[in-house]
Amino acid sequence: MDLAVIFFTLGALFAAGLAADMLGRSTRLPRVTLLLACGLIVGDAGLGLLPEAVGDWYEPLSIVALTMVAFLLGGALEARTLAAHGREILAISLAIVLITLAGVTGGLWAMGVDPGLALLLGAIATATAPAAMQDVIRQSGIENGFTDTLKGITAIDDAWGLMAFAVVIVVVHQMGGSGEAGFLLGAVREIGGSILLGLAIGLPAAYLTGRLSGGEPLMTEALALVFFTAGAAIWLELSYLLAGMTVGAIIVNSARHHTRAFHEIEHIQWPFMILFFILAGAALEPDALFEVGLIGVAYFVLRILARLAGGWIGAVLGGAGAVERPWYGPALLPQAGVAVGMALVAGEQFPDWAEAIMALTIAATVAFELLGPLVTLYAVRRVAARQAPGA
Repeated sequence: MDLAVIFFTLGALFAAGLAADMLGRSTRLPRVTLLLACGLIVGDAGLGLLPEAVGDWYEPLSIVALTMVAFLLGGALEARTLAAHGREILAISLAIVLITLAGVTGGLWAMGVDPGLALLLGAIATATAPAAMQDVIRQSGIENGFTDTLKGITAIDDAWGLMAFAVVIVVVHQMGGSGEAGFLLGAVREIGGSILLGLAIGLPAAYLTGRLSGGEPLMTEALALVFFTAGAAIWLELSYLLAGMTVGAIIVNSARHHTRAFHEIEHIQWPFMILFFILAGAALEPDALFEVGLIGVAYFVLRILARLAGGWIGAVLGGAGAVERPWYGPALLPQAGVAVGMALVAGEQFPDWAEAIMALTIAATVAFELLGPLVTLYAVRRVAARQAPGA
């Protein structure tokens, strides 16, 4: 492709990302939805403005963007942070992820959905929308134990969800293997190998990074880690998601001289995500969005029921107050970019299911991003009203 076309295309995509960001801030529409819509408009299903060769950028961009997400979510698994958040946050976050995975998978499987596809959709259902929830809590102006716990949950629940998703990807891959022994051996190799790779990169990186800039790794150090981890995982046929999360968790827990281990990744992540989501939107087939049907409705209902049950059970196990227990599940309904990212990875890994996964995930994400924040705001205000003196 001509260099002028490459640079012009990149400039136009970044400008579109900026416009989507501004529109999202002024209308409170989800930025991810706006970026996907932008891609849909300029892609083959819309105006056909993107050069054909641009589609070749999608795979490497998705790997880089999601490895960065994995690093950041692994960094949320800091032992001191988990200890500070306490038993309540750990119990609720783990219960919601596990019950959502089991409930959505089991419900879809019972409806006749292929077990592998049901597992993938169940794992995608575990993702939430931390940014949306933070915005809602800030908008409410309410600060109490309930909102503090919600903030703690949003700091780590996508990390559990991404970990579950990475394991499910391995399991579904191995389900097509030969025999139970081959399945178990392949799953152990990929999961264990990914964690070992993360340790092999994370331990020396924890010691070496952040020495030149007073406790914060330089941008070049952050990029080197992301690209090296992704490249090594692909070369060894391992999970770059699990490897990235392991590196992130190792560095944040082992590098005592670090102040903000992944500050630079936070800075450089969004431009990659802009390209990632616009190109994902350009690859969408709009007809598929209208063919979600009964399975899509079931997914929507099952996820809501699983969040309600998981939030209540986790709150009971974590010792939360009786007033708060029924409201953790509703408050954690929003779902956004991480779910779409999971769906894109799943579609790439399992092309036969790609259209169904993407159509269902996009439709559900739009619905949950429009409905979820309203329910979260209601839950926060409801708990505050019940806890008010004289209530």
